[in-house]
Amino acid sequence: MRLPAGLRRALRLTVAAVLVVQTACASGTVGAASPPEPPKPSAPCAWWYAIGDSPTEPELVDAAQRYRVVVLNAQEIPAMKRLHELNPRIKVLVYKDFSSTRNYPGAVEGDADAQWLPSGIGYNAAQREHPEWFAVDTEARRIEWNGYPKHWQMAVWDVAYQQAWANAVAAEVVAQGWDGVLADNDFNTLRHYSAAILHGTGSFNETDRLLRDGLDGLLLAAGEALEKAGKILVPNVSESHLNPGRWTAHSRYGGAMEENFGFRDEGGNGELLTFRGNEWKELRAQAALGESWLLLVTRVKGGRDERAGYASAALLAGPMTCWTPATTVDYHQPEWSPLQQSGLGSAIDVAIREPSGVWTRAFDNGWVAVNPTGVTAILTPPEGLITLDGEPVSTVELPGADGVVLVEPPPAP
Repeated sequence: MRLPAGLRRALRLTVAAVLVVQTACASGTVGAASPPEPPKPSAPCAWWYAIGDSPTEPELVDAAQRYRVVVLNAQEIPAMKRLHELNPRIKVLVYKDFSSTRNYPGAVEGDADAQWLPSGIGYNAAQREHPEWFAVDTEARRIEWNGYPKHWQMAVWDVAYQQAWANAVAAEVVAQGWDGVLADNDFNTLRHYSAAILHGTGSFNETDRLLRDGLDGLLLAAGEALEKAGKILVPNVSESHLNPGRWTAHSRYGGAMEENFGFRDEGGNGELLTFRGNEWKELRAQAALGESWLLLVTRVKGGRDERAGYASAALLAGPMTCWTPATTVDYHQPEWSPLQQSGLGSAIDVAIREPSGVWTRAFDNGWVAVNPTGVTAILTPPEGLITLDGEPVSTVELPGADGVVLVEPPPAP
């Protein structure tokens, strides 16, 4: 039997009060200082992956009020300082690429590297001083990424490269006042960018293993350098559902980004890939601790993607869980979803997996459900809830790879 939301909250407060009294009596010290409360499982905050264009002043003013985390390109130092001025609590991270160096206009200026780089090591500096840092294939050719002209794969397994990247980026972050780094392309396989097999390896699998092991080392070097300086490192970890433990390991210096959160398996049975493998367990554990950032991005082509993405993020509710829709490929505009102003409040219990495979979670002011399977499920939500359009709901027919967000009705006038 599902209790009405108001009764559930009253019961929760009663249970909490009983536990406090029991604890005090057991210790024999009523009124003694209580231990710190666990982190508040708030509904997902909003964040802005602002790497597609230079932000305008109106966008910065809006961002300072709307977002908890903003990621900017390295040259946007005035924008970073403006955000800190408008909101001292906001986290502003600088974009840096883990795996490539680049020689497109803006990254280089003739034979010189730009002052502020999208990568850790400049193309021209590597060309002159360390050509061995460029990865090469079995025929000793440098590897340019398919679909990304003038992006060159680097030898991320080279210890000297790792240390140079870490030193250069940490020094820049400290000197300019960034809060940390968003490190892109902490990837699982080279095959998204190139069909090359790396020199010294004999197969795609060996190539990918060399890259993953190298990125493990680069993460360690950069994470330690930034942590020592009081800064955070948030890598964009790809396909961690394929490698148990990778998300947890790579989020240990301040968090991690999931750029394909709530991604639907179009080529398979239509399920949500995020819920496969060990990744979902690792995401839930990190969110529950509330000590590092989960920066989640859902590629949105329509309402179903948006609902599934936000509701899945709400299942991970926590003080450092942030979500954004992505309606453009190049992130050239700030994003916002009406779901982000639904007013769910804080979660009042953990996310629950129903026998149907659907996940649900109750909040102070609402309820969410996500169907990660490929088949429709029929659900009975808590009594008295309405859609964001104000329609009362007693039964939900939730298609596969979809989500729903229901809220308490507004108080009567």
